Amino acid sequence: MISPSPPGGGTDAMSRLVAARLTEAAKWRLVVENMPGAGNNIGLRAGARAAPDGYTLVMGETSNLAVNPFLFKKLDFSAVDDLVPVALMGTGPLVLVVRTESRFDSVAAVLEAGKKNELFYASSGNGTVGHLVAESLRNTAGIKLQHVPYKGAGQAMADLLGGQVDLYFASLTAALPQIAAGKLRPLAVTSEKRHNALPNVATFGEKGFPGLSYTVFYGVVAPAGIPEAVLNLLNKEINSALDTDEVRAVFAKQGITPQLISRGQFASFLAAERAKWAAVVKTTGATVD
Repeated sequence: MISPSPPGGGTDAMSRLVAARLTEAAKWRLVVENMPGAGNNIGLRAGARAAPDGYTLVMGETSNLAVNPFLFKKLDFSAVDDLVPVALMGTGPLVLVVRTESRFDSVAAVLEAGKKNELFYASSGNGTVGHLVAESLRNTAGIKLQHVPYKGAGQAMADLLGGQVDLYFASLTAALPQIAAGKLRPLAVTSEKRHNALPNVATFGEKGFPGLSYTVFYGVVAPAGIPEAVLNLLNKEINSALDTDEVRAVFAKQGITPQLISRGQFASFLAAERAKWAAVVKTTGATVD
């Protein structure tokens, strides 16, 4: 199981969850290998070039599967053509967070400061959802934001907590432990409705930005060319391994809504996500080339 991100973020957590559950439920021995870098493209490329025998899987997510195909113009592989969907695990929103010592106690305070002076925001890498959502806020609100990309959520979180950056649109998976520990202050979530994990935190829609409604997803993909029967078996075993009260409790703690669906449904979901994020890339003008 290739995790195309460093340890400490949602993608790596999901990779290790799948590996542990399949090892226990299906008696398969899965080894998680981190291959971070280049906006998750290094790990994704390794998966795309692996033998299509069903023994190499990749943890895909919104950035590397739905954003990067439109953001990176010079990739030597195609996330669309060289990888096939296997199983969608779950979805969840982002949350705009600041450290508890920050002078920002609300979205309004961020907007007021950002119209006067440049603020620095972290992301877990160029082209990640956090990067694009922050750019959407910058364009919509007309504020001054400077992007500081990192090589993963762990590094971005460390610098936010250390005061090197002002803001971070983090996945709930990465942010909830720090919020619970009292180290981060959540300002707003990007879901359409308030999230069960943070019921007292308003949505961006409530703050006057109804267009700032985005979620991240996590799903397993594999090299193209694997026989259909093998792919269907993988989908069945992953869904079965994750369809337990124990895993649902883990998902809830990480702010993830389970989405255990068929391969065909995952393919349709992925097509819709790609269309949506292609429009976001075009609208924000974000680029990494």
